[in-house]
Amino acid sequence: MTWLQGIFFGNSLPRWLLAVGITVGILAIIGVARSLIVRHFRPVANRSSTYADDAIVVVAERTHLGVLALPAAYLGSLSLILPPSALIWGQAIAMIALLIQVAIWGNALITGWVTSYQKRNIDADAGRVGTARVLSFVAQLVLYSVVVLLALDNIPGVEVTTLVASLGIGGIAVALAVQNILSDLFASLSIALDQPFIIGDFITLDDLAGTVEKIGLRSTRLRSLSGEQLSISNADLLSSRIHNYKRMQERRVVFSVGVLYETSAAQLRAIPAMVRAIIEAQGQTRFDRAHFKSFDDFALTFEVVYYVLTADYNRYMDTQQAINLAIFEQFGAAGIGFAFPTQTIHMARAGGQAEGRSNGADPRRETNRP
Repeated sequence: MTWLQGIFFGNSLPRWLLAVGITVGILAIIGVARSLIVRHFRPVANRSSTYADDAIVVVAERTHLGVLALPAAYLGSLSLILPPSALIWGQAIAMIALLIQVAIWGNALITGWVTSYQKRNIDADAGRVGTARVLSFVAQLVLYSVVVLLALDNIPGVEVTTLVASLGIGGIAVALAVQNILSDLFASLSIALDQPFIIGDFITLDDLAGTVEKIGLRSTRLRSLSGEQLSISNADLLSSRIHNYKRMQERRVVFSVGVLYETSAAQLRAIPAMVRAIIEAQGQTRFDRAHFKSFDDFALTFEVVYYVLTADYNRYMDTQQAINLAIFEQFGAAGIGFAFPTQTIHMARAGGQAEGRSNGADPRRETNRP
């Protein structure tokens, strides 16, 4: 049994076997624990409405034995007699591997939380879902930044403070080069926090209109009425005047009706009450006013204002159509004629008598000829 007393790289074989046993034992414990957690907590997580149970399963499933093998090997190596430099580098490698595993856990937890939150709130509050997505990106960015800095800090000979200071100078140049991207990124954060619109809202800006499909980090995508997708940078979007029709509670409608100049005074007085009765007979409407507004070139003009108590555009058009048909029918029954563009020319005869003649031309005018 002299081979058991042999020295290999400064350590006896029993020491090497002890180190390997510690490494394998740690990995076995982690593997068994992972299997038990996934097996017992997955049914509970599927029945639960909270994310805490899901988080336990996510952490267990994202535990990689290949990554944790390095920290386990370092713990096993503590039973060996190694040079100081080997212990220092072994500790650094083990810590970096552990940080990588922490980054994997953190990323999985953040992604899983956003997915779970979206499933629970996409129908009830799509605005919060958009905010959660942006905050998850910020959280992932902070997580990766901290992991990278800690990993660099564990590398022997690397001064993180000096490195960060040097990166700060270069960061200014990078920021100037990507200022448009950063502008869109901060605009995305502003949209997520202020929520001028959310996914599913119908908005218009300048000559563009569409339904919001996705609020990204650089741009927002709209689906236009004609079917194509519009991609607008977030910075441009916030600098525009946005009309959000999804948040409209009611719609104010203004329209005019013109009648002939031959309409009698009694008929003119009856028109506002007649129009009011027509509007109030419609569902989901609130009458505001109807007035004899002006003497126009070819018509006596009435202005009517009412409200449709819903934001549904189709409902508004159905209501306006019903009102127009009712006005047409009741005006016809009351003998009230609708005005149309005419022109009347008065021509003087030799005896001083005037002869009138009308034709369907431009707005009504009177012209005297000698």
